[in-house]
Amino acid sequence: MTTKALAGKKIAVLVENEYIPEEIAAYQTRFAELGATVHLMSRLWNQPSVRFVSDVDEVGKELQYLDVNMDFQNADINNYAAVIMAANYTSVRLRYFHPPAGQLISPQQTKTAPAVQFFAKAMHRSQIIKGFLCHGLWILTPMPELLKGRKVICHEVVLADIANAGAKYVSSETGIVVDGDVVTGRSGADVHKFIEVIATCITIPSSSAPAAVR
Repeated sequence: MTTKALAGKKIAVLVENEYIPEEIAAYQTRFAELGATVHLMSRLWNQPSVRFVSDVDEVGKELQYLDVNMDFQNADINNYAAVIMAANYTSVRLRYFHPPAGQLISPQQTKTAPAVQFFAKAMHRSQIIKGFLCHGLWILTPMPELLKGRKVICHEVVLADIANAGAKYVSSETGIVVDGDVVTGRSGADVHKFIEVIATCITIPSSSAPAAVR
């Protein structure tokens, strides 16, 4: 893709604890090279900034930290060309919701998690590209109607949940699958291909984009 192909575009990336540092760095570096502005967002709990800690998946690996000062609840989703749910367990943490005072917890309340609501809005806006890497599709499972019938790929750890929500799993040699305005990647290791496909989907109308990238 040509340099600055995404000039003037904004990309939102939702993060939380247990993020993958190399993945976040890839978004910041490559999208910037293409001319886009990357906004890292999370739920800040009425704080001006929250520091998140990285994932450690091997003995001896040092923790890293990420300071985020943008709350997605204050963002206008219509200003973004793409919104991305980061890999690993960030989506699990962002599904947290507050049970109403004095009420027992019910499955329906899972839909009230602010990040779930954020992505539900995005899913209803076809002009916004939605990206879900690795475990990222977990953010949609409280609203299975958002996943029903969509062609996706995901990490095998979450495959049962995604299939039970009605999505159609597609095996892919590239690790990336495109279904219209939704781009999914199998694992964090596929982040570079994931970025290039998202960039292409932003610059090419969804009606002209391939149904799946394999």
